[in-house]
Amino acid sequence: MPDEMPDIPQQVLDLIDKPQYEEHTEFDIEMGYVYNTLAAVQNGNPLYWDRAVAEELVGAQIAPPTMLSVWFRPHYWSPGFEGERTALQSHFDLKRIMDLPEAIIAGNESIFGEPVKMGDKLTTFQVLRSVSEVKTTRVGTGRFWVIDVECSNQDGEHVGTDIYTCFGYRRPAQ
Repeated sequence: MPDEMPDIPQQVLDLIDKPQYEEHTEFDIEMGYVYNTLAAVQNGNPLYWDRAVAEELVGAQIAPPTMLSVWFRPHYWSPGFEGERTALQSHFDLKRIMDLPEAIIAGNESIFGEPVKMGDKLTTFQVLRSVSEVKTTRVGTGRFWVIDVECSNQDGEHVGTDIYTCFGYRRPAQ
């Protein structure tokens, strides 16, 4: 691949700092998912397993903060939806628009707000924050981009933000 890539398309520049893909949880937050996740990682914290402990410490049963992205991972199929459903759709859009067929998540940070409580209905949207100049790494030549996934509850309270640093690239010619 030549060292030069086209400039960042205006279509991409126009997306920076604009909310995209607002979604609402397909079901209220519930303990079944929480218990399955806790069991999978052998997390025995009584804050999550014991309703009385949760009520005493935080006033309600809550989900572990690290489950924030779980609530927006689409089911492969659900009634009324057609076509492929992907999490982090803006990432896949950027790969397509900039013709960068390969990509990795190079980093992930989380900012936690209000606890996610059982029965909450959550809303999320994605925001492209930045796109880098062309970079060459061990895996190939491409661009880094940062996407924030903002999440709030039914009362409009911020419950968290997942920040993804992605690298879309083309592999070097063999």
